[in-house]
Amino acid sequence: MSNFLETLTPLARSAIPAQATPFDPSLVLWTHVLPGGSAWSGVIRRGNTLRFTDTHGCGNVSLLLFNAANHSERYNMPDTLKAQHTAYLTRGHVCYSDMGRVLCSVSEDTCGWHDTVGGITNAQMTLQKFGEAKFGKHRNAMHRNGQDNLQVELEKWGLDKRDLVANLNLFSKLRTDANGSLFFSTEHRAPAQYLDLRCEMDVLMVMSTTPHPLDPSKVYAPPDMTMSVWRSGTASANDVCRLHCPENARGLINTEQYYL
Repeated sequence: MSNFLETLTPLARSAIPAQATPFDPSLVLWTHVLPGGSAWSGVIRRGNTLRFTDTHGCGNVSLLLFNAANHSERYNMPDTLKAQHTAYLTRGHVCYSDMGRVLCSVSEDTCGWHDTVGGITNAQMTLQKFGEAKFGKHRNAMHRNGQDNLQVELEKWGLDKRDLVANLNLFSKLRTDANGSLFFSTEHRAPAQYLDLRCEMDVLMVMSTTPHPLDPSKVYAPPDMTMSVWRSGTASANDVCRLHCPENARGLINTEQYYL
């Protein structure tokens, strides 16, 4: 890593921040409890970190990421996985856009595994698995699904069904059996787990707290998620995400030059 930094031009080196700040309650900008089964979207600014806390230890957040200034640039799952030689995300990993820039970094993580390939639920899947529960009778306890939730939030930003690209599923873990089939794993779950997504760009986040499509539970009871945003700064020169692999160092330099 030090050799790579030494090859950078003075202008590129000057773009690297001096340090990033760990979680400090005095730096928190806002906190919001996102009800289970609901959706949310908003812009988290560069240099701020969003902490998701799974209070009950059995939640899921289906998440899409976009460049807030140019929605055509968005999270790219294949590039994210192949650049970091991984199939899941945890501390030290970053989320790449399709422009080779880093949208956000996983600066802290007590869960250890966040799914990148499982997708989202839709209306038919939710009906077959949990039965019917419409708003007219069940009000806020109605059964919502990930696809509809994300589409509603996307439309608020001038986006539509075509922008439902591969998503992240935070706090969910998939394994494969001997035949290569995917199944949902529960042994990693624990109350009060958290994940920190540090924004290296201004990021539009679109999310749904509906169940993971492979979650074996037959009861529709998605738990609340707590979101806390604080001023953290961006990745420092010795940050764990920058040092994870040379690709991450280059991706962060690309991002920092974008903001010069």
